[in-house]
Amino acid sequence: KWENNIMKSKKLWTKDFSCITLATVLSAIGGEAMTLPVSLLVFDETQSAFLSSLVMICGILPDVLLPIFIAPFIDKAGKKKWILGMDLMLAAVYAGMGFWVGRHTFHFLLYLLFTLTVGTISVIYRLAYASWYPDLIPRGMEQKGYAVSSTLYPTVIIIMSPIAAFLYENLTIDRIFFLVTGITLCSVITESLIREAKKAAASSYTLRQYCTDIREGFSFLKKEKGIRNIYANMSVMQGTSDGLSIITQVYFQTQPYLGATMLGFLISSEMTGRLLGGLLQYKKEVPVNKRYPFTKAVYLIYSLADMALLFLPYPAMLANRFFCGSLGICSATIRESAVQSYLPEQMRARVNAFFNVLFAVGGVAFQFLAGALGQLIPYRAVAVLLGGMGVGSVFLFIVLPAADNRPVYEAERS
Repeated sequence: KWENNIMKSKKLWTKDFSCITLATVLSAIGGEAMTLPVSLLVFDETQSAFLSSLVMICGILPDVLLPIFIAPFIDKAGKKKWILGMDLMLAAVYAGMGFWVGRHTFHFLLYLLFTLTVGTISVIYRLAYASWYPDLIPRGMEQKGYAVSSTLYPTVIIIMSPIAAFLYENLTIDRIFFLVTGITLCSVITESLIREAKKAAASSYTLRQYCTDIREGFSFLKKEKGIRNIYANMSVMQGTSDGLSIITQVYFQTQPYLGATMLGFLISSEMTGRLLGGLLQYKKEVPVNKRYPFTKAVYLIYSLADMALLFLPYPAMLANRFFCGSLGICSATIRESAVQSYLPEQMRARVNAFFNVLFAVGGVAFQFLAGALGQLIPYRAVAVLLGGMGVGSVFLFIVLPAADNRPVYEAERS
């Protein structure tokens, strides 16, 4: 009865949706309050960019393989249990670090292990969250729901970046760990208030069933060309965007008329664009029959803007990133609401896991490529090459196979 009522509702801000939104905000605040201080501390203590990068890479490594292996378990069990369990584990890790670092001197390997542990927990949390979130959005409110979700992180980043730096400068690292522990526990309390549709009790999960579920996931992807095309393109575009971020950073650091402060404003400009784009998407939805042509146009414009970025005067760079941020968040909202509506509920975690791996591999590959090319050719040429790869990907995976992609973009929850 509860499930039928929630599906028939035309009101977005139900109790459950409000709770998951608040919990998401709290988790994002805790993540930002912890990530920047740890990054600053490691560099201050080691004075090594290489060692600092190793800490960041350890946070990404679990994304490469773990999602595929853990996804069948998430699909079989209640998502709420995974969400609460992972947040409780995070709180325990933060608290343990707080007690340890308050009594011992800096130890690089400890922070390496810390980021690897948090990265592992976060992979499982994100998979469960991505699979559960669509069920908490009332039917017909998907685009508005994902518009809300897409504005949360840009907003938190804009607000929390200076606050996190202030915390690092004014609090000891152990107190920051304890502060984030408290924020995470508040998130757990909020998540516990969300209702979850009851499922029939599952029998013991055998190795044979596990292998069958893995095969089912790949079999589903083999049949769904549109899903494969959309996320293959996103892997390339996300990777080229990550690579461009590296090239843009070093370009700003090597130009006498630019610098780190102006780079910070460039990032803020894109985040502001994302925030306003998400608000616009919340107020005005793109009609179902316009989703595919709209996102296709956005992908092409975004890649062309990437190619032109480093050739523009600084004010035009700000406008470039603001415009791309606004368009990008709109297309991302449409893609996520359409794809998650298209996927069967029992397949979401497995399919999302596969593409999490694809995104992680693409990000690492293109960041490495960008860094290597930056040693050989001018930074502007690298930006043009990366943007050109994005344009090629859009034509190969989005424009040409229109017959396979359009049904996914026009999907609505049944």
